[in-house]
Amino acid sequence: MKLVTAVIQPHRLDEVKKAILALGIRGMTVSQVNGHGRQRGHTEVYRGAEYTVDLLPKVRIEILTPDGEAQATAQTIADAARSGRIGDGKIWISPIEEVIRVRTGETGEGVL
Repeated sequence: MKLVTAVIQPHRLDEVKKAILALGIRGMTVSQVNGHGRQRGHTEVYRGAEYTVDLLPKVRIEILTPDGEAQATAQTIADAARSGRIGDGKIWISPIEEVIRVRTGETGEGVL
């Protein structure tokens, strides 16, 4: 099993959700997070005062998949989240040793 984790721009979430659902993925976890990459934030002006926003709002998506579906899932997210501008995000795939369904105690890929 693999965990596909993506950090994307918030305004791209609806497009990514539609693409993931069309792929047949049944579950995902979505979190509101803050962070920055190379862009290191930006400067804004509020009531004449200039200030730096160094942690930008992002969305983190986590999806558990069987080994064979991780690459396709990551590519689907990348295609749906891409705007072509800096700050589009990152996607990474991590191995998962075990998954347990809390309600029933089931383990393994059947839980997905």
